[in-house]
Amino acid sequence: MTVSSFDHPLLSGFLGDAETAELFSAKADLDAMLVFEAALANAEGAAGIFPAQAASAIEKAIAGFRPDTSALRDATARDGVVVPELVRQLREAAGEHGKHVHFGATSQDVIDTSLALRLSRALALFAKRLSALDKVLADLDTRFGQLEVMAHTRMQAAVPVPAARKIASWRDPLKRCRERLAGIHGDVAILHFGGAAGTLDKLGDKADAVTEALARELGLAAVERARHSERDGVAAFASWLSLVTGSLGKMGQDIALMAQSEVGEIRLASGGGSSAMPHKVNPVGAEALVALARFNATLVGGMHQALVHENERSGAAWTLEWLILPQMTVATGAALRIATELLPGVSFAD
Repeated sequence: MTVSSFDHPLLSGFLGDAETAELFSAKADLDAMLVFEAALANAEGAAGIFPAQAASAIEKAIAGFRPDTSALRDATARDGVVVPELVRQLREAAGEHGKHVHFGATSQDVIDTSLALRLSRALALFAKRLSALDKVLADLDTRFGQLEVMAHTRMQAAVPVPAARKIASWRDPLKRCRERLAGIHGDVAILHFGGAAGTLDKLGDKADAVTEALARELGLAAVERARHSERDGVAAFASWLSLVTGSLGKMGQDIALMAQSEVGEIRLASGGGSSAMPHKVNPVGAEALVALARFNATLVGGMHQALVHENERSGAAWTLEWLILPQMTVATGAALRIATELLPGVSFAD
């Protein structure tokens, strides 16, 4: 066993998804934080909070910045967040203009906006995969939809139905997940910028102008106030992830049951081998979809626990998000990958 199956050198080949996991790498996180700091300097320079040449110097310093990751790790152990040490290093790199780095912002602005940028990329990736999966299911329906299969209710044979009915029960929930994407994108693709207690008090009457310019440069939506302690958007994203994997899990469960030797309504072109019974073709992909669905269904409750922030910021609830959300996101990427690989090898028996 391992702490995380998603990046284990062996199990990641089964349950991992490198493209999704990369969005949660230390490099991707730090890169997004640096994008925020450079954009903040540009927005504040343009608003006249400090000289424009200082903003240019900060942007240049960030472009050539190489963090001391060992120092970042040690400082995070002390501070619980990476930003104070990151800002210290950036200020040192910016020299005489370093005093303007991170002006008016707080650690949560940097961390949450980094997450928003990376979750936006995850949603774009998942939208592409859902679209590809829909085409595979449409092809499956074209090839086999007219065949007759036995419907089962409460695990007992009911009445014959067209295979198209079975395929529709896999395809339509995923279509509805795609339809929800725009709303979920609106929940997560927002700028988190509020300063120490969400009021941007250091920016005075220029707070709105800086916020709008910063959001525009980052490609995120500016909201009325920072949502440091309002986590419904992040929880909605987690719930959507569980809906996607749950829908794929239902499909995986059906395929595994229909591929049983005693049922034989579905044939799998390939499957997992057995060390003891070489004649077996185990429905490994289908089983993985079920496991990932149940994994996300288990974790989504934790994300709802993380809704409970005390007052203006909670270190505990925030940390809980860090423990749960990356795993849920990678699990969803893996489920979409596995389903897309599994379905072309599915055929319904005549």
